[in-house]
Amino acid sequence: MAQKKVQAGHEPRGVSSDAGSSAAPGAEFRSRLETEKRASTLQVLFKVARLLDERAVARLGTLRGQRLRRSHTQLLPHIDLEGTRMSDLAERLGVSKQAVTQLVDELESFGVVERVPDPEDARARRVCFTARGRAGFFEGLATLRELERELGRAIGEQPLAELRSTLLAIHDGLESGRFG
Repeated sequence: MAQKKVQAGHEPRGVSSDAGSSAAPGAEFRSRLETEKRASTLQVLFKVARLLDERAVARLGTLRGQRLRRSHTQLLPHIDLEGTRMSDLAERLGVSKQAVTQLVDELESFGVVERVPDPEDARARRVCFTARGRAGFFEGLATLRELERELGRAIGEQPLAELRSTLLAIHDGLESGRFG
């Protein structure tokens, strides 16, 4: 695969070349990158979401002897309660249909989802939650509430309540199309 050469003066915005060095980034670059990341509210939000997801997955443990992975928890919110086609799941996640098929196969072996005929297209199938999968929602939410209680004790109940209110306002604005 051919690599694109970056001409001097044409680096991505905010990035300066390192005199053509292919060595690992130095302390100055790392420090600047960390400062820039911490200055981005959304970058911090993404990182916090990842760290909390990791903790929740670790607490949930195993399903039918199989270890639940973050890739599973990233797929689950994209499955509509009435079911979702595999191609739609792949599009929502931004991955291949093959990758989604593997995740669905694993979740199906856990007893969390099943493939059912699509009522709108006899050739297609939808991924739906099983009764066990629907019950798992409440187990997962209980785990998240436990993490929230720990956060409340660590940072205070008021900041956590303000965060929830702010996130709900952002969620509702994005869902309604008011912004973003």
